[in-house]
Amino acid sequence: MNVFDLIINDKEVVSLEDVFLNKYNHQNIQQLIKEYRYVEELTKYGLPVNNKILLQGHSGCGKTTTAKAIANALGKPILILNLSNIVCSRIGETSQNIKQVFDKAAREKAVLFLDEFDQIGKERGSDDKDVGEMRRLVNTIIQLIDYYPANALLIAATNHAEIIDLALLRRFQLRINFEMPSSGILDTYYDKILKPFPAEMQNFERQYNISFAEAKDYAFTKMKSALIEKLEREEKNLKSI
Repeated sequence: MNVFDLIINDKEVVSLEDVFLNKYNHQNIQQLIKEYRYVEELTKYGLPVNNKILLQGHSGCGKTTTAKAIANALGKPILILNLSNIVCSRIGETSQNIKQVFDKAAREKAVLFLDEFDQIGKERGSDDKDVGEMRRLVNTIIQLIDYYPANALLIAATNHAEIIDLALLRRFQLRINFEMPSSGILDTYYDKILKPFPAEMQNFERQYNISFAEAKDYAFTKMKSALIEKLEREEKNLKSI
């Protein structure tokens, strides 16, 4: 299989207004976008632009959505690569595959989004050969990150930053933490995604202590159930006439 077949072709356009971020994360991302808008002016003063970002934290709390929103705000294409799909038993092939994707992103001045980043940093076994091969893969990734051009952006995401090699972690100039949303933020999120639906369909018990992704799935399941029930009543009334 061609390595580029592993790039996820996601055409969804996401605005930063559609991303639920806390104040600290919002400020960091706005700063990042402004740095890219003034990259030439900053470079003249020898000021490096943050172009290696790590999004870490709970699953379903907005990491992928945030990466898409950043790409959209910068007007850049986004290449999404799930590392769990590309890491293979022969580490040398994995290194070469990832290098090809890095090269493509650099040529296109794109946003390269590496999901499941911990796949290239976690322990893969206890035998010396396996550990040595994994170390060489990590070294390859470090070199690719170090030489990644300033006019492209690398965003990595992980649910398990604690198992990633420390040398890799140090390469990221900005690390943004995603936490489970509070009840108040989830209520705001529920209100937003339920706005297009009739008010009488929204009268269900909301769930809390869950991620945005889980809340969306739960709310949409409730909406489908309410809509199907409404349609069945209408069909039954028509048959009774």
